[in-house]
Amino acid sequence: MITIIRNAHVLDPEAGEISGESTVVVEDETIVDMVEGEPRATGDLDVDAAGRFLLPGFVDGHVHHIFHTMDFARLQRMSSTERAISMGHAAEAELRRGFTTVRDTGGDTRGLANATRTGLIAGPRIVRAGRVISQTGGHGDFRAAADVELPVCGCQLHTDRQGAGHIADGADACRKAARFELREGSDFIKIMSSGGVASPADPFDAIQYTSEEIRAVTTETDHRQTYTTSHAYTPEAIRLAADNGVRCIEHGNMIDAATAEHIAALGVIVVPTLVTYQAMEELGPKVGLPEVNIQKNAGVLEAGKRAIETLKAAGVELGFGTDLLGEAMPWQNREFAIRAELEPAVDVLRSMYVTNVRLCHLEGVVGRVEPGHVADFVLSEVDPIERLSDLSEPDATLAAIFSRGRPVRMSL
Repeated sequence: MITIIRNAHVLDPEAGEISGESTVVVEDETIVDMVEGEPRATGDLDVDAAGRFLLPGFVDGHVHHIFHTMDFARLQRMSSTERAISMGHAAEAELRRGFTTVRDTGGDTRGLANATRTGLIAGPRIVRAGRVISQTGGHGDFRAAADVELPVCGCQLHTDRQGAGHIADGADACRKAARFELREGSDFIKIMSSGGVASPADPFDAIQYTSEEIRAVTTETDHRQTYTTSHAYTPEAIRLAADNGVRCIEHGNMIDAATAEHIAALGVIVVPTLVTYQAMEELGPKVGLPEVNIQKNAGVLEAGKRAIETLKAAGVELGFGTDLLGEAMPWQNREFAIRAELEPAVDVLRSMYVTNVRLCHLEGVVGRVEPGHVADFVLSEVDPIERLSDLSEPDATLAAIFSRGRPVRMSL
């Protein structure tokens, strides 16, 4: 199938520039030509962009398909069939918001990733961490008190029934968990090195794991030519992770200037996820988010906004993520509006299209509208450099969405 998109202003996210009107030619799912004026090919689908803005498909660097409700008690009661259907609906909705690639940072999404890849269901390309690795009582330990039994050996590995994570204590158990996930095809590994908002059993400022436990995981990912990322908020937890081989930090809201400079020197990337705290504050009480989590969320958004300034001043490379749970997932595009208040639009776009793409190991595949890349793109009514925050309203601003060369929706 040949698709031609005419008269489009094309974003170059690396340069932070928008071209004059161009014509893009797609054969099946690959961009094969980009010219000014009339193409040599004849299209099966011929689209006149009429001066609209052609951008690569959006890339979300931090999602969780497995947490499809903020009512964690209800989540525990759901059958595997209900969970699978809910995850499928979430993936399709992401695609219809313009996100053609997502980086799932925790949960067993092997089946979902295969289903979207083969076209069994509509959804984005999913790059996945697999199950997270957490200590007992850490940010990834969602077990109810009644489900927790004292193990015969403290180094035993426990895998939760919902497929969210492994509970691993001691270097040997952490190593085994990492090897298990890499065997299962995870693209990278995620550990928990601090407390968090959504977990039930740990203080927000808790430091989790030891140097030996973290190093056991990062050695395994180094050996597989990939990387370990870590959920971490506080300076102490961030430094502990970075000093022991972690190459990416998720969130980082409480970071200070000294730690930011330290991780910048190590080349560690940070993926901020600001919209999730706004969503938990506004939606959480209405949809069953436990009160303990609502209390832990207080002030975290404002801290995250300050962290952006601190990280940029130190020269830390930033990704672009949302971390929305369940009922908040429709807020995904609102991250554009929050980040637009804090950074130049070209920096935000580079975070999404350059840094996120590298974290997904998809350089040369997605993130650019140019020959040889997959035809994942969105056609925007607004100039993203001049009006980035408008992308927070996808129904109003996205005239078309293409995934793997096929139109997902068009309103031209």
